[in-house]
Amino acid sequence: METTMLERRTSSRPRIAIAALAALAAFAFAPQGSFAAGDQPPPSFPKPTSESKAKKPKPKPKPKSSALPDDQIYSLGYWQAKGGEYAAALTTLRSASNQADPRIQTMIGYSLRKLGRVDEALPYYFAALATDPKRTTTRQYLGEAYLQIGRPDQAKQQLAEIAKRCGTACEDYQLLKDAIANFEGPAG
Repeated sequence: METTMLERRTSSRPRIAIAALAALAAFAFAPQGSFAAGDQPPPSFPKPTSESKAKKPKPKPKPKSSALPDDQIYSLGYWQAKGGEYAAALTTLRSASNQADPRIQTMIGYSLRKLGRVDEALPYYFAALATDPKRTTTRQYLGEAYLQIGRPDQAKQQLAEIAKRCGTACEDYQLLKDAIANFEGPAG
């Protein structure tokens, strides 16, 4: 009988250990009804969804305005125009919200003039100068436009206006002076 009792004791130990582990696991993973003072409930995790359920389409976010500020539009348009991308510069510059900005008007005029559309460019230069008559770069470009349409006297008037505003040593004066000299050809 002793062997039988001994066999029962040793064979019941694994059962007790398994039962104890099961009880411990049940207690550890069972939902808790109350928390100690200051404890927070654990975050709730989203319920898993089955793959067979049809997913609801997410609402599309409202499109954000992709418009750049006018300073950035001017800068981009300026470099496009100076890089010879005149049509792209026109598209960029015409997207500015303030079309009365003399910088924008000057570069639209510049791009149109470089595309050979001098008659369309002139009103932009005039509008820019009406807003800011001190803009010597606009006057330089206007003088170059006058040379393109064969009016060197009007180009020289712009050269004189530039000299009044920034002197004869400034870059705009020198560039227009050189353009006039090239237009008139070698003296002699």
